[in-house]
Amino acid sequence: MLVLTFHFLSYAREWNVSTNKSRSQAIEDPHYFTYFMSCLESNVQSQADPKAHTGVLNPRTRAQIEALLQDGHVEELRRRLLSRMTFGTAGLRAAMGAGFALINDLTIIQSTQGMYKFLARSFPDFGSRGVVVGFDTRAQEASGCNSERLARLTAAVMLCKDIPVYLFSTYVPTPFVVYWHNGAQISSPNDKEILKFIEESLEPWSESWDESLSDSSPLRRDPLREICHAYMEDLNSVCFHRELNTKSPLKFVHSSFHGVGHNYVQQAFRAFGFSPPIPVPEQKDPDPNFPTVSCPNPEEGESVLELSLRLAERENAKIVLATDPDADRLAVAECVWKVFTGNELAALLGWWMLFNWKETHPCQADMGRVYMLATTVSSKILKAFAQIEGFHFEETLPGFKWIGKKIHELAKTGNEVIFAFEESIGFLCGSMVPDKDGVSAAVVVAEMASYLYNKNQTLHQQLQNIFEVYGYHISTTSYVICKEPLTVKRIFTRIRNFEDENTYPKSSGGHRIMHVRDVTTGYDSSQPDNRCVLPVTKSSQMITFTLQNGIVATLRTSGTEPKIKFYTEFCAPPGKSDISSLEEELKKVTNALVEEFLEPDKNNLIRRST
Repeated sequence: MLVLTFHFLSYAREWNVSTNKSRSQAIEDPHYFTYFMSCLESNVQSQADPKAHTGVLNPRTRAQIEALLQDGHVEELRRRLLSRMTFGTAGLRAAMGAGFALINDLTIIQSTQGMYKFLARSFPDFGSRGVVVGFDTRAQEASGCNSERLARLTAAVMLCKDIPVYLFSTYVPTPFVVYWHNGAQISSPNDKEILKFIEESLEPWSESWDESLSDSSPLRRDPLREICHAYMEDLNSVCFHRELNTKSPLKFVHSSFHGVGHNYVQQAFRAFGFSPPIPVPEQKDPDPNFPTVSCPNPEEGESVLELSLRLAERENAKIVLATDPDADRLAVAECVWKVFTGNELAALLGWWMLFNWKETHPCQADMGRVYMLATTVSSKILKAFAQIEGFHFEETLPGFKWIGKKIHELAKTGNEVIFAFEESIGFLCGSMVPDKDGVSAAVVVAEMASYLYNKNQTLHQQLQNIFEVYGYHISTTSYVICKEPLTVKRIFTRIRNFEDENTYPKSSGGHRIMHVRDVTTGYDSSQPDNRCVLPVTKSSQMITFTLQNGIVATLRTSGTEPKIKFYTEFCAPPGKSDISSLEEELKKVTNALVEEFLEPDKNNLIRRST
């Protein structure tokens, strides 16, 4: 993989000399790939010192490219080789495998070299600050990539430049993201600056491949014990009923979904005074092949929680907790098996954090510095809380990086965020870490359930109580698949010029559209100056409609998949409790929104299978 990135486009320039084709024509020509691989082979063989290339060319990633070439998979080669990873809503995100668009030894080295240059420019004391590197257990056997190896290569890049590296000695909850000095995920404009430095750092330094630096360098330290101890101590900030926890008869089942969550959830339960939850034995230990689930995402609900629910029934456990493989998200189910959506669980957790904050802060004046946050495609239930209780609620763009950034901004002015969430089962209770955290969320849910069951209430009953007080919030989320970028552009251009030029739709499903917010263009009809409060994101599509009947609907493109997602929610006022009619109305408007605005049949969109 080493030479691929430097020479793929430069060989295209040479190819056009011999064929009278432009570079863009060259990379569209399937014969160019044969020429490219031939040049690649000659380049490697011509190096004077063969030892210099030991470990440089990962034979498995090279074999993947060669196999695609031999089988004539030109489109797949283009997909892998003609673009690079970029920062989306959840960091530098891609599958493992060969190619510049995927995660592998080379692209991780290139990304880290760019990070080094960016950080060295940004922090004069970078050489004494250092970086923290964690890894989970993700791997792809076919490409020889695994998270630990990539972490050691990341460390090597920094260590060879005399930067201290705090590299964990074993797996920890680790999304593939980059965190800034404030503990939050990086966001704009830093992400764009880092990408620029990566593009300028494509040739690996000779020592960047030296994994042994992680073992031999005196600048490498293992922070595992210190960080874990500090984290478990900090959990005290969201533990409110330890004495009740120690006496709780409630049983919990936990699945770590073949990921890294087991040990940390067990420790967190002990820190709260609970007996540890019962682990699902088949899913307790890390396994990157995820052999017991069709999809390693607890957000999929009952279909992937089957082993957990069976074990709970055998053990007479009332609550099932499931962390995703990197343990930053949480799914919850309650006997007799109500699986809560991310929005429903947020309503419960938001209520719980507010309830306990009020218990410990009897002075109403303190409420003026309290905030809750949610991404804009998530439920508006926290907004309903804020309107009645008197604290502040703010929305952010999708992605927890924006929530982390907002937490940091609010903290600088003396304000406190006590809860934040995104609808895709990502929760942050308190602000001990400015990112979603499945471990702390799991044990906070356990304490909430224990408290409620001690009062002969279930989680589901409390959710209904919340809706009775603050209004029912019923939501749905789905998507259509569109693999043609031009079709996506055409769909959203049509919406922006629906009946006339620069005119958005005026109704949907027979209901008048009161407000339109388009964060792609920066337009918001609900603001006096028609300017969007949220940051403008020209690189993606997102339009939100607020209907007269209380439904809020958002259409947006995914930052990581060829999908157009749609989110709809009926935000009913308190007292309107005919759930079946609310659900029917939401379904009607959702269907109309999709058919009228996306036109799936006309645009050959693939509907989500049910």
